[in-house]
Amino acid sequence: MATTPAAAQLPLLYNDLQPLSSQLHADWRVRPSNAAPFLATQHAVPLTVEEFPIVQRRMPIVFSIGDDPVPLALMGLNEGVNVFIDAEGKLRDTDTYVPAYIRRYPYLLARLRPDSDELSLCFDPTADVIGAFDEGEKLFENGEPTELTKAILAFAEQFEQAGQKTAAFMAELKELKLLIDGEVQIQPDGAAQPFVYRGFQMVDEAKLNDLRGDQLRKMAQSGMLPLLYAHLMSLSQMRELFGKQIAQGSAPQAPSAIEATPANANA
Repeated sequence: MATTPAAAQLPLLYNDLQPLSSQLHADWRVRPSNAAPFLATQHAVPLTVEEFPIVQRRMPIVFSIGDDPVPLALMGLNEGVNVFIDAEGKLRDTDTYVPAYIRRYPYLLARLRPDSDELSLCFDPTADVIGAFDEGEKLFENGEPTELTKAILAFAEQFEQAGQKTAAFMAELKELKLLIDGEVQIQPDGAAQPFVYRGFQMVDEAKLNDLRGDQLRKMAQSGMLPLLYAHLMSLSQMRELFGKQIAQGSAPQAPSAIEATPANANA
C-alpha cells in the first residue's frame, strides 16, 4: 500500500499530501471548478523561468529572500491582496495568465521514501475538486489510470522539469552574485509619503551591465540574459498593480514598508 510522503514543510497552497493510489482512490473523481477561493488572498506564487516571457507583461517578477531564493509572480503588492482574483476565487479577467504553479494544484510529484529518487503523483486531499464524488471525471477505470490521470501526471512531470531548469537558473544567478535586496517606492497623487515595498530580491542591473563580455555572451547563448531582462522589465508592473489595488479599494491605508515575499515559497 502506498505511504504518505515523508513529513516536511509543505509547499505554498498545500495543506496535506497523499500519494494517488489505484486501490485507495479507485472510485475517486475530479469535478470541474471555476473558482479557487484560497487564491483570493494569495499575493505571490512561485514561477518557472519558462514563464518569464509571458508573465513580464502582466505581473512583476521578483525573487524571494533567503539563502534559496525562487522566482515569484506578484499578483498583489500587499499580503492578502490578489488583484486578479475576486473574493469568490474567480478570475476578474478571463484573459489573465494563471501561473503553472497554480494550475498544477492540487497535484504534486513527491518522493515517498527519502532514500529513493523516484517521484510519485500525490495530491492535496483538502482540495474540493478531488474526492469520492458522484459527478466528475474518473481517475481510474478497471484499476488503470484514465486519460485524465495520465494528463495530470504529464503536466506534473513537465512542471518538475521546468522546476529543475529554474533551479539551475537560480544557482547560476547566485554564483554571479547578481541579486540584491529590492525596494520600490510608489507615491500616488496627493500622498505626502511614498508607499515602500521591500522583502524581495531583484537583479542588480548595474552589476549585470558591468559583467565581462565573455560572461554576457555565455548568458546570451544559454538564454539566461533575456530572462534577466524580462525580470527587470516586469518591475514596471509594480505601479500597475498598485493602481489596480487603488481601483479595487485594497490599497494600504498609510505608507509603510510591506513584505512582498510569501511564506513557504518553494515548489
